[in-house]
Formats: sequence, C-alpha cells, structure tokens
Amino acid sequence: MEPALLEAQGLRKRFGALEAVRGVSLALRPGEVLAFLGKNGAGKTTTVKMLSGLLLPDAGEVRLLGQDPFRDPWALRHLGAVLEGNRNTYWRLTALENLVYFGVARGLRLAAARKRALALLEEYGLWDKAHTEVRHLSRGMQQKLALLQALVHDPEVLLLDEPTLGLDVDTSLQMQDKIRALAKGGKAILLTTHQLEVAEALAHQVAIIHRGEVVLEESKEALLARFAGEHYVLELEAPPPPGVLAQLRALGVEGEGPFLVRGDGEALWRVLEALKPLPLKKVAKAEADLLEVFLKVVGRA
Repeated sequence: MEPALLEAQGLRKRFGALEAVRGVSLALRPGEVLAFLGKNGAGKTTTVKMLSGLLLPDAGEVRLLGQDPFRDPWALRHLGAVLEGNRNTYWRLTALENLVYFGVARGLRLAAARKRALALLEEYGLWDKAHTEVRHLSRGMQQKLALLQALVHDPEVLLLDEPTLGLDVDTSLQMQDKIRALAKGGKAILLTTHQLEVAEALAHQVAIIHRGEVVLEESKEALLARFAGEHYVLELEAPPPPGVLAQLRALGVEGEGPFLVRGDGEALWRVLEALKPLPLKKVAKAEADLLEVFLKVVGRA
C-alpha cells in the first residue's frame, strides 16, 4: 500500500457546546478517491476545512506530504480544493483572469500560470469562455471553473466538496469522467457528496461520518460485498403456478418476480428444488448499493 499523501489523525473541533468533529482520522493515497459521506451537520465540511488549512483543529494533526500545513502554510501548494457552493472563484473576473490569479497566488510565475490556464480551459471545454466574467457563466461552467482553479498549480491532493451539486446529467457525467481521470493520473482525492450514486461511481474507499465521528471506513468493493450478505435474486421465465408460489412463501421467498431468497446456499437449493421443472431466467447473488449501506450504517450508529 502506497503511503498517504494527506493524513489526518484525531481531529477535533468544538463550536461552543457543540463538538462538531470528534477524533476523525483519514488517509488519502495516490490514485484513490475517498468518498467522505454523512448527513447534514455530521461534521464533513468542518473536517474538510481543517484538512484544507482553513480551520485550525482544537486537537489532532494534519500531514500533507509529510508537512504540517498549520506550521508551514507553503505546504498547501500540494493541495487544491473545491468547497461547497459557487464562490470558489471571483465573479467579476473572467475565467482566464481567475485561473491566472490563483496560479500566481499558489507559486506559479505569471507566464507559466497563463500557459497552464489556457491549456486547462481548452481541455475542459471552456476555451470560448476564457474572457467571460464568471457571473455570466452557467452553473455547470462555474463548477468546471471551480475545479480548474483547484487544478491550476497541479497539486497532488484534491478536496472536492459537492463538485456535481446542481449540475444537469450531461455535465455531471462529464465532471465524473474528469475526476476519474485525475485519480487515474495519480492524484489523491477526497470527495464529499450527498449524491450517493456519484460516490458509488467514483470511490475506491468509503468513510462515513456520523455525529462527528468516523463510524466506518473500508474499500467500496469490500463494503458492498459485506452488506450484500447471503441474499440471492431469482427470476423465472414465467410466473409460477399458485401452488409453487405458496411453497416459495413457506420457504421465506419474498417478492413477486424477481424473487429475493434470504439465506445461505442451502436455502437457495431448497427454493430451486421447489421450482423444478420450471424454466429459470436468472439466479444471482444480490448486490448492495451505497445508499442501502449508508442508511443501514447511519441508522445503526
């Protein structure tokens, strides 16, 4: 396993009587997308602000490529962030002016910042909007530009807070493709979103925060396999006769077709015996999705 590019240990943050974040630890590794999930008020945004150097933790530490960004702010050159909302850029500057400004602010020389900005605008389909003020861009274009300001200095780590929120389907899919490509290129990405289908499409790792604590962290594949459990989905070529249906119900089979068989392999074989000689269309192990996992974990936590 590759070493983490961004690592947090035991982060805590209190606002008055409210302890918003309680001992959160996370690790972002190159080439991976970590989906950081939780309800509103669970502590996601507070954690992201601490990871990005915007909010000083009351306890715990952050290491960005081995450096402490609170002691050495220049370490933040390794990080790019898109925070929730549409104010990641300056609205009265053009798209090009924004990218050049952020590039220079993060250590690039003016000529290099301009060259990098023009290349990104072309790659992300915003070339014809280079000289348009941000306030005149569509929501989708503003979101793309927000991602570009996080990328202009080519950081190793990206924090993306709701990057597809409010986008139409086509633009959301384009944005997902770009995020996937960035991870494939070796960037470590933390993704927070309430769109669990987006998280499931992009994530390699999943962490769920609930009431300020991380209550689950696991690879997406292992997590979905574990929550699928011993369930099977069964489809017939035609509806079963009433007598066979009664036998299925007695065996605990649910549904009207496809049918859900709960239990291990022995339970499945008992159901298949009851179905002989009816023609089968499909027998497969049931799969969980991230929404189901999230609801079970948060409901149980």
